[in-house]
Parts: sequence; structure tokens; C-alpha cells
Amino acid sequence: MSDATCRALLALLADGRLHAGPELAARLDVSRTAVWKLVGELRQTGVGIASVDRRGYRLAGPCELLDADAIRGAAGHPGRPFPCEVEVHFATESTNEYLYAAPAPPVGSPRIVFAEIQRAGRGRRGRSWFAPFGSGLTFSIAWSYPEVPAELSALSLALGVQVADALRSAGAGETMLKWPNDIVWRHRKLGGLLIQLRLEAGGAASVVVGLGLNVALSAEARSSVAVPGATPVADLGEAMGEQLPSRNALAGRLLAAMCDGLERFGREGFAPFAARWQELDSLCGAEVRVTQSTGSIEGRALGADRDGALRVETGGRVERYLAGDVSLRAAPELAV
Repeated sequence: MSDATCRALLALLADGRLHAGPELAARLDVSRTAVWKLVGELRQTGVGIASVDRRGYRLAGPCELLDADAIRGAAGHPGRPFPCEVEVHFATESTNEYLYAAPAPPVGSPRIVFAEIQRAGRGRRGRSWFAPFGSGLTFSIAWSYPEVPAELSALSLALGVQVADALRSAGAGETMLKWPNDIVWRHRKLGGLLIQLRLEAGGAASVVVGLGLNVALSAEARSSVAVPGATPVADLGEAMGEQLPSRNALAGRLLAAMCDGLERFGREGFAPFAARWQELDSLCGAEVRVTQSTGSIEGRALGADRDGALRVETGGRVERYLAGDVSLRAAPELAV
């Protein structure tokens, strides 16, 4: 099953209407048996295609497929198109791992990959990130710096600011951040960032930055991504209502914001993002619990240092944490 064949079939089904098998076979120039096999393979990847006996196939509802040209158009500006190529894959194990396994791109020429389906998407600390078909956005950017930027450990915070502000400007006005890399809405997780670093010979550095974002989860998809004891999930459909933009428009907006952030961070470090991060910090001033492999502590969150470390006041002193899981102590049912 090739990406092109899958996308061609899904493009025909994307309107959510019923399409007869012979019609699909004719338009794809394949046999009806081939259509039947394609439908079965797509179902195995998690695409919900319903069969109506003797009438045909349909998706559960309309779906806008990702399109590289549309994303680039949305990421650019009038008279100044987005300068980088965009790859859109139907399915991959992980957009981050796909780019991390490839050679680092030249400085000034980032590589960008979107996927409709991730079979083994990753979150922080080895956790999985599952994005049901058509319900969200998953993409990664490989970016190279001529030398290691100052305060590189704070890069996820800086890019969180870029993502949150892009979503707010699109209509998700209550979007906030949770240290170190979660995008939240009313203490529920909209998405998260994952950064992988690779130091190069001669002092250069490259990073692969991945973003996973819930856009419009069906009831079935919501139950599939919910993890007992973990952060409750939210999607942009809840946060934005009728203002929810198309997936391609949203993808372009987020891509442009993240590339702008990566470029500025390389020049100026975390300093230009620090004040805004404090404003968007969903836990600042709250009583929290920080959990690490060695145990947990409780205290009052005081925001982040210039290197991205979380500051927590506990037992009359201020401790700094560069890693760990943080949850609200006063309201464990809202743990984020």
C-alpha cells in the first residue's frame, strides 16, 4: 500500500459521503477487489471506514487531508511565500524519529515532515503520543544551528510560547503552557512538544522538534487517547468552537510560528521569550508536586529560570528542576 494510493482513496472518501465500490474502482483505475483490500489495509492503520452492504464505503464524517502546498501557502505571507519544502506522509512510525535518523539539514534549510498517521509517535520520557486519523496534527522540524545556542535547555519553553500565541491568535484564547512542554487549555492537555538534540562536529547543533496537537477528537478517538491517571485531554474544537480553522491553515500557522521561534532562539536565546512564558505559565503560584525517578516533592511553583529550569519553593528554600513530571497538588483531579 503506497502513500499515493492511500491518499487517492481517502481523497475520494474525504467528503464523508457514501461512495460505491465500482465508482471508487473506476476513479482509481483498479479492480473492485483492490478497493476492498485497500479499505481493509486502511482500517488496520486506524482509519474508520464504514461499509454499507451493496452500497459502498464512507468515512465517519468529512475530513480535510493535509496538503503540502496548502500548508506552505498558509505559512507564508502575501508576496513572501514560505521558503521551505514541506513533506506530507500518509503514515510513518514517528515524524521525529524519521527526521532524527536522517542527516541533519544544512543551516538555513530546515526539513519539515507532517504525517496523517503516526504508528509509534513519542511524547516526553518515552511515552507514546497517539493521534487518531484526521483528528489532530503531528509534524516535526529538523533545524540546524551553526553553533550551540545559549540556554538550549529552554528551547521547548520558547517554542511553547510560539505555539500558544499562534493558537490564541487563531481563537483559542485560553491556551496556556505547563512546564516543560505541554500545551494546555483549562488544565487539560491540547498537545505537547518533543525535542531531540544532536551535537555536530565543530560546535554545530541540530534539533528535531515535534508537535502533537488534538484538533477535533471524536468520542471514539477521545476514549482511545485517554490514559487513566494521566492529564485529561482537550481539543481545539472545544477551545475554539466555530472559529476552528481548517487543518491546513492551522498547520501553516503553527509551522511559521515554530520556525520563527527556532530562528530567533538561535540569535537571542530564551531572553525574548521569558516574560511571555511567565504570563502563559498555567502553574505559576500554584501548589504542585514534582515527581522524578528518585521520588517527589511538594511546594509552590515559581516559574522558570533563564535556562528553562522549574523553580519550586519548598521547605523555605527554592529548588530547581530540569526534568520531572509536575501536577497540581491542591486539585489532583486536575493534575496536568
